[in-house]
Amino acid sequence: MTTPFTALGLPEPLARACESLGFVEPTPIQREAIPPALAGRDLLAQARTGSGKTLAFGLPLLSKIEPAALRTQALVLCPTRELADQVAKDLRAAARFLPNLKLITLCGGIPLRPQLASLEVAPDVVVGTPGRVLELLAENALSLEHVSTFVLDEADRMLDMGFVEDIRSLAKRLPKTAQTLLFSATFSEDIRAVAATLLRDPLELAAALDDAPKIDEWVHLVEGGQRHWAVMQVLADKAPDAALVFCNTRKETAALTEALQREGHAADALNGDLEQREREEVLTRFANGSLRVLVATDVAARGIDIAGLPMVISAEIASDADQHVHRIGRTGRAGETGQAVAIVTPAESHWRRSIEAARGAPFQERGLRLNPQRPKPQPAAFRTLQIDAGRQDKLRPGETPRAGHQGAEAAGEADRMTGYFWRFSAAE
Repeated sequence: MTTPFTALGLPEPLARACESLGFVEPTPIQREAIPPALAGRDLLAQARTGSGKTLAFGLPLLSKIEPAALRTQALVLCPTRELADQVAKDLRAAARFLPNLKLITLCGGIPLRPQLASLEVAPDVVVGTPGRVLELLAENALSLEHVSTFVLDEADRMLDMGFVEDIRSLAKRLPKTAQTLLFSATFSEDIRAVAATLLRDPLELAAALDDAPKIDEWVHLVEGGQRHWAVMQVLADKAPDAALVFCNTRKETAALTEALQREGHAADALNGDLEQREREEVLTRFANGSLRVLVATDVAARGIDIAGLPMVISAEIASDADQHVHRIGRTGRAGETGQAVAIVTPAESHWRRSIEAARGAPFQERGLRLNPQRPKPQPAAFRTLQIDAGRQDKLRPGETPRAGHQGAEAAGEADRMTGYFWRFSAAE
């Protein structure tokens, strides 16, 4: 028996937006979370990436917004700029029939000045990263005194990245009556400890676990010196359109990327050594098909949301079960079947055993024939042409001019920023 969005108690503009976006019925986490959230309950929800969690908290959040109030009424915290941008995009789509709603992103890695200008008229909804939101609070550019909904998205990642004290500091600035919605892929002891201090009589949900992704998962056992070659053999054998390859260190991402490029693979690295501009370039190329293989550390990959990612490879197996869950959760989404493979050496067997113990089942082992001949790499489907162009920021994406709002012009001399125009051509 299906449950339409209209049966969840949503206001008509939000239900209509869901219909216009092609959402026929809610996902399990949306079905379980939306009614109690609309009723004002705090939620502690376990939800994987790709489970529909953004609308699970976003639709109730938007239902309470009063644009005429001209004050910030909702705060959504995310671990990374990339995830914040994706959440903001989804919320804007859901709010398409809500007139005059102002939603902005506040994240680090970009100039502060345009964000200060954007806050001259208070936004209704702020989506951001903890550090940048605190920075703008310190500048007295942002007020949280009227926030009625506080969301922690991918809270486990934020704790992994060391944001727990920032989160606590922000929570102290919120009204005591604010509703808190905490979403996490896992319920670790640390998550429960944070939830105990931030949430009031929360309803605990794990409905998304009933909608487990379809992932064909296995391990290959190899010697340490065969790791790079094993990754290439997997890529040659399975020929995925795209693959996200995880390494445990920056040094190994660089070494593996160099090895892949040397053999002709359309591959590049994503690690903490990259500037924000370089990071965005790499992510754009991976998303548009100019790269088939993205090699990344777990920290660098936080917030990456690539629709339809067919394969995840752990060139080095994750060091704990939560990390493993985050990795494989990037594939097998939206009803599609994904593949997840870990390359395991004898020295990493203890990590394998700890993950198996946490998941309650052993990994499937598959043999890997190391072909002495060089595996033929798959060429990229597209090439990307980058054209640098200067532009002058006025309104930021998603902003609606209001009375007295001059966008970035209000800051006086507007910041000059570099823009990127991407054009795609089929690879020869």
